[in-house]
This record gives sequence, structure tokens and C-alpha cells, in this order.
Amino acid sequence: MATVKGGFSGIIRQAHKMQQQINRVQDEMADRIVEASSGGGRVTAYVNGRQELINLSIDPEVIDPEEPGLLEDMVLAAVGQAIKNSQEMVAEEVNKITGGFNIPGLL
Repeated sequence: MATVKGGFSGIIRQAHKMQQQINRVQDEMADRIVEASSGGGRVTAYVNGRQELINLSIDPEVIDPEEPGLLEDMVLAAVGQAIKNSQEMVAEEVNKITGGFNIPGLL
């Protein structure tokens, strides 16, 4: 069985260091933007690495006062996908730090 250098205190130090690296990555992700479109590119949502919607682009041609549900569906689809893309981007960066291990309490 492998031992960890420094025993339990070494594990705690490594976890603390990993948490600091994850915090740094999360701060950096705030400046990274992902996007997703729906309706053939007529609605595009832009989300940062904190899963905050920062911009929404809507082609005026899809604004039909008689069918608001269509536009609503396109907005929901674009925003939902952009958030998912953002979460995947952050998870990918965190996995680089954790080696793919899901460590409870680090995020």
C-alpha cells in the first residue's frame, strides 16, 4: 500500500493546495466566454465561466408578437446550452488539477 509523504498532514496540505488552484481557475473562468445558438443561429447566448449570462443576441426576424412561445423556446435552448458549455469548460479545467477525481467539497 502506498503512503502519502507527510501522512495525514501531507494529505491536508495537498488538498489545500488543490483548492487554491481550483479557486484560481474559477476566477480565471469568469473572463472566459462560451456561446450557444438555437434556431439556426438566430438566438445566441453568451455565458462566462461562472455560468452568468452576459449577453443575448436575437435576430429581429424571429420576433413575432403572434408567436412569442417560439422565441421563448429558442432563448431557453440557447441559454441552457451555453450554461452547459460553461460548466463543461470549468469541469475540464478542474479535472486538469484533480486528475479527474471527483473530490467532494472542492467545488
